[in-house]
Amino acid sequence: MAESTLGTIEELLNSTMEETDDAEVHYKLRSAQQLLEVVQQRHDNLDHAIEDAVTDGELRENLSELGYLE
Repeated sequence: MAESTLGTIEELLNSTMEETDDAEVHYKLRSAQQLLEVVQQRHDNLDHAIEDAVTDGELRENLSELGYLE
């Protein structure tokens, strides 16, 4: 089971690619995987920026509990 929404999407794309032999479908699924990687990288960059900007430990903990920080 994936730990995040992005992880779930990645698992769905991978399992769907394994279930089909259609080259055009494979191309579209690989393209979607590449776009998903971009989204994940942007998400990670935002997490790092927030961590760098927020110095209050209690605020960080609250943001983490709300799902804004991992």
